[in-house]
Amino acid sequence: MRFVVSPMWQVGTSFRLLRTGAADPVHRRWLEQVRHRLAVAGLDRGWLSELIPPSGYVPDFLNPAPPGPAPTPADELATITATPPERLRRDLDHLRHHRGALGDRLRALHADPRRLEQLAEEIQAYWELALAPYWARIRALLDADVRHRARQVAEQGAGHLFDDLHPLASWHEDVLRLVRRPHTLSRATAGSGLLLVPCAFKGPGLSTRVAPPDPPQLAYRARGTGTLWEPRPATGTAALAAVLGRTRTLLLTTLDAPATTTELAARTGASMAAVSQNLSALRDAGFVTAHRTGRTVLYARTKTADAVLAAQAAPS
Repeated sequence: MRFVVSPMWQVGTSFRLLRTGAADPVHRRWLEQVRHRLAVAGLDRGWLSELIPPSGYVPDFLNPAPPGPAPTPADELATITATPPERLRRDLDHLRHHRGALGDRLRALHADPRRLEQLAEEIQAYWELALAPYWARIRALLDADVRHRARQVAEQGAGHLFDDLHPLASWHEDVLRLVRRPHTLSRATAGSGLLLVPCAFKGPGLSTRVAPPDPPQLAYRARGTGTLWEPRPATGTAALAAVLGRTRTLLLTTLDAPATTTELAARTGASMAAVSQNLSALRDAGFVTAHRTGRTVLYARTKTADAVLAAQAAPS
């Protein structure tokens, strides 16, 4: 049994949340920022919209067995594009069974698996627009969940971990029971081991991926998700402004939510030229990252910047 922080599980669950059109109170701030950008980029009506329905089965090849505890998006995309044609077609046939029919793109993918490269390009664009600018915050949440669960296993055993993981999961006499899962799985038929995958955007239930010979995956909602998008006020920044300058400090505090140059100019009152110049300096210093999707560039604060702002706000 091991834990995995999987970017593709975040892609699938976050896209499903966007697709439903729900005003999820937990993710409201993120939804308000991302939904319009997704529509402008046309990513709400592409490959992912055909592959990820509002509910039900998602093709297994979208959540490949991760090679390690923290694969990068590039790692998982490489595995997806290398999906054997027979597995791809089997998954698409299963999706057609659940939905009744496949859309034009998926019929073309079924006929020509080389189109997986086009799907990978769209997933990469979605990642850059919807998740990469927020990844430092999301990753911190997922890592905290893994540390907590790993400590549970070390101190109290696997049984306590599963009993605490979710109301639908329980451990008794060396058997893991999942409520509402219709089929029994043995070690011999399910693949070796078990991967536990915390998700920031997961709904209230549990999700499983069972595709032997890969180890089965069990995805669940990470602890503390309700606090993920809470504003992080940056107070007491006068000393930091004396070092970085007023405009750069103002940009850092404003970047509690990722934004474009135009949005930052409107928020701060600085000129576009001044915003661009100062963002370049902050990026060179490791305080800001830039994420491009088409002609849009989103700037986001790094963990280094968060730590500096937190230190300024802490009482001396």
